[in-house]
Amino acid sequence: MDHEGRFRRAALALGIPDDEVSRLSQHLRLSIRLSGGSSGVPVGQFGGLPRLPVDMDWPSDGVDPLPFVFSVDCAALPAVDGFGLPADGSLLFFLNHEQAAATGDRRFGRVVHVPAGTDTEVAAGSTDHALVGEQYDVSATLRAEFPDWFGMDDEVDEDEDDLSPFQQQVAGDLERDLPHLDELCALANDLWPPDNGYASAFVGGYAGQEVIKDIAEQTLAWREKTGEIVIPVAKWYSRVEEETHRLTTEWVSLAHFPVDNERYYRSDGRFVIRHDDLAAGRLDEALAMAELTP
Repeated sequence: MDHEGRFRRAALALGIPDDEVSRLSQHLRLSIRLSGGSSGVPVGQFGGLPRLPVDMDWPSDGVDPLPFVFSVDCAALPAVDGFGLPADGSLLFFLNHEQAAATGDRRFGRVVHVPAGTDTEVAAGSTDHALVGEQYDVSATLRAEFPDWFGMDDEVDEDEDDLSPFQQQVAGDLERDLPHLDELCALANDLWPPDNGYASAFVGGYAGQEVIKDIAEQTLAWREKTGEIVIPVAKWYSRVEEETHRLTTEWVSLAHFPVDNERYYRSDGRFVIRHDDLAAGRLDEALAMAELTP
């Protein structure tokens, strides 16, 4: 479906200039909201035992099997403009969220693509609830997303002096280039409502500023270590801001989901990947991340 075209037609009908609609469309992303307990058509499975290719071992971190989180049927998901998921087959997500949170090691998460037509079988049964969880089907809806920095103009109204020079520049550019920002965001949310009810997971959309900031810091630190660049200490924070802003468009959230854990107030797992790697099917390049809040 031509989501951008639908958005453009609706915006033009409101009298918003075409060039402004184009600028906003560059930042509009749609994510796929997965939820259970609805009458929608099932597009995936949470928990239970996954269907793996015949003779494929249960994915592991090299020592222990990884907990299965959920799977989706790519062909059954609503198509999203510019989101390079495989056109068919299944995606299966495995994550040891406690180890991923403690170490940041990508080996504690794995995304498996099972191409359409592959002979599969239900994986050997497990009595370990931590590996399989309760099984239920999920259906899909779309929601609109914008980058986190779109919200900076709200802070400007409160106290512009609290913003860094880079944030002030971005906020100023946003106000100049998108004078109808509020109307355009409201329109997108009307077309693809956020729906604040419980979601089992979100596929696609933005990776989140804190996630991208962490990647930006690691990227800059590595470039410094290899001698590619030198960043004065006084300039480090501003360089991280700039790199975070740049990388926001380069990375996409492959999956973001809450994880049941009685020991923590909140436990989130996610996979993020570069657009180019996703489009090329390099799912082994996805980064597994987790956050635990006591």
